[in-house]
Amino acid sequence: MTLPVFSKNKMPPEISNVVTCFLESEGKILILKRSNKVGTYQGKWAGVSGYMETTSEQQALKEINEETSLTSEEVELLKKGQPVTIKDEELNKAWKIYPFIFRVKTPDKIKIDWEHTETKWIKPEDMDNYDTVPNLKETFQNISEG
Repeated sequence: MTLPVFSKNKMPPEISNVVTCFLESEGKILILKRSNKVGTYQGKWAGVSGYMETTSEQQALKEINEETSLTSEEVELLKKGQPVTIKDEELNKAWKIYPFIFRVKTPDKIKIDWEHTETKWIKPEDMDNYDTVPNLKETFQNISEG
């Protein structure tokens, strides 16, 4: 009996549109440690992020409010970057990331939700010292230098 031969080729990666918001205050950016309750990258450090359900600007403000409890009046949009696509071979997924930088007017009002366990304000150049979601540093550099 001959067994069927199966292709080893993977399916094309699923593409997910997401926003990633870098919150800035006094030259530092906020990173948040993802909890074990989120769907991907548990325990990794990230910016404020979420799946796109509306326009990128509206989604960015929604995620900031949900994940930090800051309102649109407590942040100021500094920059909206061009979308970047990052592939994660392990998950066979491609992330189309819409990046933003917001200045936080009231950093002491930040209260995280269930999606994160911890926050840190860091200098952007110190990002290599943290176990982050894929390409977080490159995404930040792309928007901050672009």
